[in-house]
Amino acid sequence: MGYYIDLASISMDTYKKILKSADLIPSWMILKENINDNLDRIKNQNIRNLAELQVVLKDKEKLQQFAKQSDLSEGYLSVLRRVINGYQPKPNQIKNFPETSEEIVLKLKQVKIRNTRHLFDKALTPQSRRLLSEQTGIDEKDVLRLTKLTDLSRIRWVNHTFAYVLYEAGYDTAEKMAGADPTELYETVKQLNAERKLYNAHIGVHDMKLCIEAAKGLSFDIEYEKIRKLKPQT
Repeated sequence: MGYYIDLASISMDTYKKILKSADLIPSWMILKENINDNLDRIKNQNIRNLAELQVVLKDKEKLQQFAKQSDLSEGYLSVLRRVINGYQPKPNQIKNFPETSEEIVLKLKQVKIRNTRHLFDKALTPQSRRLLSEQTGIDEKDVLRLTKLTDLSRIRWVNHTFAYVLYEAGYDTAEKMAGADPTELYETVKQLNAERKLYNAHIGVHDMKLCIEAAKGLSFDIEYEKIRKLKPQT
């Protein structure tokens, strides 16, 4: 599906189910009120999926117009717009990832790769990563590391620092995050930060749960080489 979730693939009926089961932050809880009626009002405006809804809520003027047409409040639609736009988080800058040398950043700039969105398409397979390594002179291990940080950066809520934290904690791909247990993830990250002081913000179990739920909505397009297990000698 690509770097972002395909919003056109999420119908309004599907999104209704997603909202009903979603664990939302307090400022978004308005979306759980009158879900059936509100989303039916949106459907009645010939909006079939989240991509089409994103278009009609694109700016203030369009949002106000749609509020009048649908008889939904501007406040509700503003929250809905923020949530939908959150499915497409701003790419992280390669230069901001900890332990990434200026030399690597410069070499990637020379092939027009400055952020995680740029890198994603160039690093989908082991073969493409090997080619990128050959083109730039960057070690394949460094390319793989940045690929995994890119993968994690696709998750809503995950900035460059938290992507690094998750990588160091062993949750180094979006797929691993999608399968994580929030309590175990919290304890692992908490212990890691106690030992290495990687960040100052408070990140709780609920925050971990939000990230895990966001990861579940992504497609896992990046191919990673599986470690071959040696057969026991007979």
